[in-house]
Amino acid sequence: MKNLCLITCTHRAVQKLSPLATIGQSALLLALRLLYGGQYIQTGHGKLVNLDRTTQFFTDLHIPAPGFHAVLVGSTEFFGGILLVLGLGTRFATVPLTISMIVAYLTAERAEAFKSLDGFTSVAPYQFLLACLILMAFGPGKIALDNLISRWLKKRLASQSVR
Repeated sequence: MKNLCLITCTHRAVQKLSPLATIGQSALLLALRLLYGGQYIQTGHGKLVNLDRTTQFFTDLHIPAPGFHAVLVGSTEFFGGILLVLGLGTRFATVPLTISMIVAYLTAERAEAFKSLDGFTSVAPYQFLLACLILMAFGPGKIALDNLISRWLKKRLASQSVR
């Protein structure tokens, strides 16, 4: 009987804490979007402003069509970062950003990343890849334009169906 009471009390406590968990999750997702989205904007802008240097770096990595890929990666990071910061099309934006980080692992970080787990987690793309995967899995959270647009569309569709 004591165990049943303990389980019931624990279940009630968890239910009462659930709204706090939702707020905490949204705050964490917002922090990830702002931090890593801002970093993507900076790195993408840097690649685009210094296109000759980026193209040369991609040439040194033996990436085919280095000029094209320099523009592609710089634009992906810059505009993808903006989308992350705004929380607009977040899951969509994380797909090309994730691909970009995987390519970075396979090219620029190949020598260090695959030696050990420490090597994998210590290179620059790791944190960006992890942030993208978290945002891809959980979405932008409630504090995002995606959420505002979704609520607006639901209200608009509901008002149209009443007519």
